[in-house]
Amino acid sequence: MSSTPHFLQGVFDFTGKGLAAPVSLDAGLRYVVPAGLTAQPLYFRGGNSSAELIVLTLLRDGKPMRLFPIGAQASVNVPLRVVEDIDADVTLELVLAAPDGASGQVVIDFGMVVF
Repeated sequence: MSSTPHFLQGVFDFTGKGLAAPVSLDAGLRYVVPAGLTAQPLYFRGGNSSAELIVLTLLRDGKPMRLFPIGAQASVNVPLRVVEDIDADVTLELVLAAPDGASGQVVIDFGMVVF
């Protein structure tokens, strides 16, 4: 079985609306698994330039699947040890939550394989 890597990546500006109020950062952080294929998220790396804790959430068809908290002016590298198959036509999206008014930039590198 052949697999193809796929990445959701970039550096994004943000302004928080509250830790319980995640917002979309960019359409480039959304991926719909193509018909007839399966995806497996493998890792997440992120960095936070702000002076506040932020949380990136991986949504699966709009519902939280994984949470990735990143401390103030910190970074994380999370190899996903529990790998799940994501079926065709499922939408994966990364959204960000930060304290109200907190602003900065977030660096995102999320990797998966599609087969």
